[in-house]
Amino acid sequence: MLALRWPAKRVGRWAPCGQRRTKFSYGPRTPRGPLPRTPWTVRGPPPGAKLPWYLQNVPSAREQLPELDVVTYEGKLYRVPWMARPKFPKWERGWHDPRHDGPPPPEEMPAYKQRPCFICHQRTRLLEGLKQALWLTKTKLIEGLPPQILDIMNDTAHQLEEEDERVQNVISHARFWVNTDVDIAEDTYCPVLLEGLLHLCRTMTTKYPSLAKRMMAQECRVAAAWERESILLQVRGPGGKLLNAMKPLQPIASKDEILATENHTLETFYPVAPTIDLQEVNVYEAKNDTGFREGYPYLYPHTIYFPICNNKFRMRPEHLQANMMMFAFGNALAKAKQLYGDEPRVLENPIVVQCVGTNGQCFQFMLFQLNTTDLDPSNGVKNLAWVDTDQLLYEDARSRPEIRKKVVVIPAGIHGYQRDTFRKFLAFYLHGVV
Repeated sequence: MLALRWPAKRVGRWAPCGQRRTKFSYGPRTPRGPLPRTPWTVRGPPPGAKLPWYLQNVPSAREQLPELDVVTYEGKLYRVPWMARPKFPKWERGWHDPRHDGPPPPEEMPAYKQRPCFICHQRTRLLEGLKQALWLTKTKLIEGLPPQILDIMNDTAHQLEEEDERVQNVISHARFWVNTDVDIAEDTYCPVLLEGLLHLCRTMTTKYPSLAKRMMAQECRVAAAWERESILLQVRGPGGKLLNAMKPLQPIASKDEILATENHTLETFYPVAPTIDLQEVNVYEAKNDTGFREGYPYLYPHTIYFPICNNKFRMRPEHLQANMMMFAFGNALAKAKQLYGDEPRVLENPIVVQCVGTNGQCFQFMLFQLNTTDLDPSNGVKNLAWVDTDQLLYEDARSRPEIRKKVVVIPAGIHGYQRDTFRKFLAFYLHGVV
């Protein structure tokens, strides 16, 4: 009978000195050198490398090396990922086509100015969030809602009949019934939820006929320009859904509270520049426009609604709060300059604008009171803003139950409904009427 002998297992590799090097053996570890460089025909010699002997006596040899030219895929007529993209000359048509004319240089445009302007628009994301918006608008922040809103919110006479059931039906319509998709996207349910809540608020018109003297404007464009410590700033563009009224909102703070803001010191965020994330342009027109023509009966801005329903340009809560303050300030400033002129002054009748922002689940509430248009210096009277942030209307909404080990852990439906959030929403809508 033949005996089979298995070959010995190799436990290591031989070192150049003849010593075996393994995990449990002796001998120095052989260092592994760097990988070889790419050939000169692709990447070129390393910086400071010595030229070959046949090019050492040639003047300007490095500039005349054919190996240093960029290798492109021009001759192959198709794209090669590891080759550079060729640069082709501009094709000339042989005749003038005005549809393909590029824009003129900025210096040749009639609205070009040497002084730059920093613009805040709908998609601006301020790095420092609400803190930066407070400095730009010369505003003092007050946490919580003012008593005027809380009184309307807590009064049972200003509430809807069967309020909880009707609000939950609006949530179910936006999250479950608006289409046949199993998981409805935020772009779909956020505007539907906001419009459903506004419809519930409009049903109070039979009880308060003054609510009929309002008008909702979609994508209303506002323009307001001001100077802040010798920096020219602007708020421009559409800012969501704007609710206008025939009569202005009454001031929230009294005259004594307005004068007390002179002692408030604005918080800075050095070394970050106050204009960071603002668009710097040299072609602009410094104008103030409310977005409506003369003779429009609904003259005064009441509430701005910000639905965050664009996944491509989704904002964090701090960015949304900053944009709400900037556009509330812009609408108030444009109206103040239309009423009192462009001369900086402390307003006799402050202008109040409200803001509500939501992503379909979480709500942000803000009231802004413009007290002064003298915004260049940091001293003097400040504007005021009341902010109530991160208020959930509901905690979760599930179209399908969560099942674990054949046991329903979380049933389908709406969970964690918060009635106070809708009451704040309704109080903002009824403010100025009750």
